Amino acid sequence: MLVKNRNMENTSLESKEVKEVKEVKESKENKEEAKNLKVEVEAENLNFFYGEKQALYSINLKIPEKSVTAFIGPSGCGKSTFLRTLNRMNDIIVSARVEGKILLNNQNIYAPNVDVVDLRRRVGMVFQKSTPFPKSIFDNIVYGIKINKLANSRTELQQMVEQALKQAALWDEVKDRLNDSALALSGGQQQRLCIARTLAVMPEVILMDEPCSALDPIATEKIEELIVELREKYTVIIVTHNMQQASRVSDYTAFFLLGQLIEFDETEKIFTYPKEKKTEDYITGRFG
Repeated sequence: MLVKNRNMENTSLESKEVKEVKEVKESKENKEEAKNLKVEVEAENLNFFYGEKQALYSINLKIPEKSVTAFIGPSGCGKSTFLRTLNRMNDIIVSARVEGKILLNNQNIYAPNVDVVDLRRRVGMVFQKSTPFPKSIFDNIVYGIKINKLANSRTELQQMVEQALKQAALWDEVKDRLNDSALALSGGQQQRLCIARTLAVMPEVILMDEPCSALDPIATEKIEELIVELREKYTVIIVTHNMQQASRVSDYTAFFLLGQLIEFDETEKIFTYPKEKKTEDYITGRFG
């Protein structure tokens, strides 16, 4: 009986050791996998100014491809300003000025020879308020396709429209009324139409500036489910004031405060074991 007990203890110890070795191995593998992730978007020492007023300070950030990254922080912290630097939407502001680099697949998007129209096709934007054109559902989707000359025939055009609406989880709801006005859709449907319009031009990165802030809970849930699905093919970057939303949909989270990037890490780590005291104070509701 004593021998049996000792054997059981030895087996238990061996099992524990094997488990510990396995956990260490998995941890190393996860770290190695994280190192090997391809960076799609990178900011290098980025400073941004509105005239004489500086809005962003020395932002350095690497965003992996085919992932969802959430930008969080209180109002006025610079997260939306930074988002708009990623496809040069701030260029339309006369007093705007950028120092540093934004790299898209290792190419500086602020280089003099960059085609900004093509950049905005490659890096699409979905705004806080849905912005459907006062046209039919079909014409909303084909607009970007025609502008960028992406279809060679009417048949290909129709296929691209269908594919974009399916990717945006809207096809089944509108396939029988493609000629109806897009303005007749509900708020949530209009936002998904705008996402479909972005997807139709085959982007690499999708930027979303608080895409659910004007939607009801049911429409918000559909958009969140869509965001999670989109990361299989696209790099998605979302600005949100809703920390629960960030924790639900994102793989990585960046916390901004007063124009500075305070912390960037995997979302689970940010919300459970943040490294910075300011991050902890914000996510626990001490300010913001």
